[in-house]
Amino acid sequence: MDENAAAPERAALLNRLQRIETRLRVVRQKVQGPTPCVEILQELAAAEAALARVGPAVFKFHVDHCLNGEHPGAPDPAASIGELVDIFDRFAH
Repeated sequence: MDENAAAPERAALLNRLQRIETRLRVVRQKVQGPTPCVEILQELAAAEAALARVGPAVFKFHVDHCLNGEHPGAPDPAASIGELVDIFDRFAH
């Protein structure tokens, strides 16, 4: 795998995860303060939605960059099919 080719996608994933982490910190701060519960629930809903979107993006990155057999230490693509199906099943529910 060409690490340079994967770098922009990896950076985008890290950026998304950073935004989720920041949002969760905001939720914690709101719980600690006198914030109306409705605002906290709205923040939680936004965090859950962001997490739901980043999972498939990581899944796609895995398929595009980790299962091609070029990554050092990458599993044999044929042997990874069962694992891939299990992971997909978790995200499909």
